[in-house]
Amino acid sequence: MEISSLVALAAFFAACFAAASSGAVFKPGLWYENLKKPRWNPPNWAFPVVWTTLFTMMAVSGWLVWQSAGVAAWPALTVYAVHLVINGVWSWLFFGKQRLDWAMVDVIFLWAMIVAMIIAFHPYSVLASLLLTPYLLWVTIAAVLNFRLLQMNGARGVGTA
Repeated sequence: MEISSLVALAAFFAACFAAASSGAVFKPGLWYENLKKPRWNPPNWAFPVVWTTLFTMMAVSGWLVWQSAGVAAWPALTVYAVHLVINGVWSWLFFGKQRLDWAMVDVIFLWAMIVAMIIAFHPYSVLASLLLTPYLLWVTIAAVLNFRLLQMNGARGVGTA
């Protein structure tokens, strides 16, 4: 692998983990612990394991598109960049602002951006698109969980809606 390819891969990892750092800054804490949760809520340990795997797959996916087409893939990579911002905003809305309602709107946009990214990446790399499908599945689960938490706790997570 050429040095320029390794630099590009490192840049995609940096971008993904910059978005992921929002989750490290805005942590669940006592507020989240006290929310009413559905029985099917994933265990706390699952979230960092799953998200680390998904962000790794996102980085590789973006890099594959870049390797395939470089700057010619700018429309697809713009979708990728916007999606990372939307992803990073969710933790701030949900844990930082403690707004389950705003986070719900964000996760709907995130889901749509992932679908758009899968479609945009497909002409450049089928593998890049396929690497995003577990992410879409997880965000679908996250959206349903966000919705259920909103129903059970209200917009600000302070009681039943």
